[in-house]
Amino acid sequence: EGMNCMNKDHGCAHICRETPKGGVACECRPGFELAKNQKDCKLTCNYGNGGCQHTCDDTDTGPVCGCHQKYALHSDGRTCIEKDEAAIESSEYNATSVADVDKRVKRRLLMETCAVNNGGCDRTCKDTATGVRCSCPVGFTLQPDGKTCKDIDECLVNNGGCDHFCRNTVGSFECSCQKGYKLLTDERTCQDIDECSFERTCDHTCINYPGSFECLCHKGYTLYGLTHCGDIDECSISNGSCEYGCLNTMGSYECVCPPGKKLHWNKKDCIEMVKCLPNAKPVPKAQLVCSKTGGIESCFLSCPSNTLFVPDSENSYTLSCGVPVQQGKAQQKRNVTLPNCADSLAPPIKQKARFKIKDAKCHLRPRSKEKTKDSGKQAGQFPCTDNCQVTFVNLKCDSSKKKRRGRKSPSKEVSHITAEFEVEMKSEEVSDTCNIDCVRKRMEQKLQTAIKTLRKSINKQQFYIQFSGTEYEVAQKPAKATEGHEGCSTGQVLQDGKCVTCSTGSFYSGEHNQCVPCSPGTYQDTEGQLTCEPCPSNDGQGVAGARNVSEWQCSPGHYSSDGFKPCRVCPLGTYQPEPGRTLCFPCGGGLVTKYEGAVSFQDCETKVHCSPGHYYNSTTHRCIRCPVGTYQPEFGQNYCITCPGNTSTDFDGSTNVTHCKNQHCGGELGDYTGYIESPNYPGDYPANVECIWNINPPPKRRILIVVPEIFLPIEDECGDVLVMRKSASPTSITTYETCQTYERPIAFTSRSRKLWIQFKSNEGNSGKGFQVPYVTYDEDYQQLIEDIVRDGRLYASENHQEILKDKKLIKALFDVLAHPQNYFKYTAQESKEMFPRSFIKLLRSKVSRFLRPYK
Repeated sequence: EGMNCMNKDHGCAHICRETPKGGVACECRPGFELAKNQKDCKLTCNYGNGGCQHTCDDTDTGPVCGCHQKYALHSDGRTCIEKDEAAIESSEYNATSVADVDKRVKRRLLMETCAVNNGGCDRTCKDTATGVRCSCPVGFTLQPDGKTCKDIDECLVNNGGCDHFCRNTVGSFECSCQKGYKLLTDERTCQDIDECSFERTCDHTCINYPGSFECLCHKGYTLYGLTHCGDIDECSISNGSCEYGCLNTMGSYECVCPPGKKLHWNKKDCIEMVKCLPNAKPVPKAQLVCSKTGGIESCFLSCPSNTLFVPDSENSYTLSCGVPVQQGKAQQKRNVTLPNCADSLAPPIKQKARFKIKDAKCHLRPRSKEKTKDSGKQAGQFPCTDNCQVTFVNLKCDSSKKKRRGRKSPSKEVSHITAEFEVEMKSEEVSDTCNIDCVRKRMEQKLQTAIKTLRKSINKQQFYIQFSGTEYEVAQKPAKATEGHEGCSTGQVLQDGKCVTCSTGSFYSGEHNQCVPCSPGTYQDTEGQLTCEPCPSNDGQGVAGARNVSEWQCSPGHYSSDGFKPCRVCPLGTYQPEPGRTLCFPCGGGLVTKYEGAVSFQDCETKVHCSPGHYYNSTTHRCIRCPVGTYQPEFGQNYCITCPGNTSTDFDGSTNVTHCKNQHCGGELGDYTGYIESPNYPGDYPANVECIWNINPPPKRRILIVVPEIFLPIEDECGDVLVMRKSASPTSITTYETCQTYERPIAFTSRSRKLWIQFKSNEGNSGKGFQVPYVTYDEDYQQLIEDIVRDGRLYASENHQEILKDKKLIKALFDVLAHPQNYFKYTAQESKEMFPRSFIKLLRSKVSRFLRPYK
């Protein structure tokens, strides 16, 4: 494709320029002329007076010096001496008198003038009464000879005022920063780069640190390629500890059981369908009881277990009571699938209803004592009848004001209650006369009737919720807000003037307005609750104030028929890594353990000890390399972990999740801006990968590319290569090709209107690769853009190089190049705060035509 200036063999003595048609042209510095061979440069009288002391004339052979009258040219061909002195020099007469010498010194003084040879000064010369005076520009100091200028090393004093690094240059100096920091426009101060403020830094969560950052993944996902998160295949890790089958899901997994068995509450073991756990009481259900006395409907909801109270804000809360069939996120956090005998037969009946309470605020408050007395009588008269089979209720009360447009919002508060109900269908109700559909219809009607009654009772402020023997009002009228404990929300108590939420292991008792420890046989694992949960399969034994179920569970290395104490120890040849299990896992292959109560497969006495990257096969008693796409970081395990997400490894026997690499070629190709990215970036790219991108800009647009940095290992003779050319044809015009690592950025325009880009790697080595942004610009600006990217000053200073690496600045620059009208977004002041002065100065001369804010 011809020569370009990046090639060192261009042969230009001074300056190399690339010609529009490709190829190079040489130029000379001011004061020199291009020689006939079009490469070398000849001195002219314009440079330092051609070296002459007096007059200078340009000739074909170069400058020729001459002298003023009364002077003759010295034998050196440059200096001028007085004619009588020349005569003396030529004669053998040496013994000059002292008077002659004096005369000569005076003449010399008179002769020394800035007009002649710049008075002998290196830089600035000034004629004064006593002769010439030399001076030096800023950044230089005058030497003792009074003529020569020497560069000052500013870095020696106070590091030149630089925060991090100082580099001396001729006549000046330059500050730069450590990796992870950027130089501010004062060109002295270094500021941490907040990588988390860029788009696409981390897949999930990003944490910024001074000089660096860290990516974290949500639960159920793991990190690969430094910034990416992939779903963990828990089933590949010892079958997810499931007794039978394991099913991986995004971010989680679930265990499955064979027909005829169901999952134990620990979600891992399988138990017989019919049998209930020994001494497990059926979990008390939520009950909705409505009654009518003297024409007033009153309803109350009792929540004996599986209650979750969440105060969302001052004016809203959510309350759930019972266990939904399909669990929502709030319930998943809690162990609520306790086995019980009354298993439902068909999907439950669900109903959603909305209620409105005027002039009331959403506050769950204990009812005053007098009211409770009245309702006490009624509650006794109405034992639970037909309409109390609600198994799950989710209530949301919200009275936060929403401003309505146009109308003035009423001063009176309105609270909205949204309730979801689930009613279970009982198998015993199905009979010959009424099949399952008939039962469903009846239940639906009953539920609707109950909701109608509930609506009336809510309107008359006659709806209460009962927890742990205390009745609570759902919402309160403002008039009642004068009681003393108004300050804190429900589930909190006043301590030393502050509201404190009841801790785990206790509950808020409305009756006593204080936090009460859970009684033995119950527990509470969430703060600020209004009741404690009964422990599974428990007869009121246990400690008071229990925080979670695990306080009764069997510990690792132990098991029992229901997973709760009393427990048995795992026999020899078996192990159990988790609490609360109903079985121990066998080592397999007739292996024994060193002791009873083993907690991991590593306690099994295997015939060989497998190193990381291998797993133990209990049948053949051999260590086997983990297959491609899996890894094992630990010694002595009997499984390999599947790579996260859609990643795989380059080879078998991998020992670390960092060997898992995404094979997908990255990037986004937009009409105006976009980027291409090596697979798995910023982690190392995989072996034997090929990526092809095609950039086709809209009509009348050309492509500008910036390569901020690129990491391709050179060890394997260009095995990994990135090439950009006009088309897939190897003979088409090439814009860029590299198989090396360059940490210095470069910007260039495409030599063709379209670009075909290919990245190929072999199996030899791997590296970080690249993320290369591009922008398309209006072809009317072709000359201007080329002028900018080919100007050596763009890369001369480290500050300018950092601009091309700074994602925010490149985005701003590309924004304006792609859509010149966007320059109105960047005021002159903003530009000064974003870009170093030297960069704006470089652009101003060239760009003022369409980046007007920089004027």
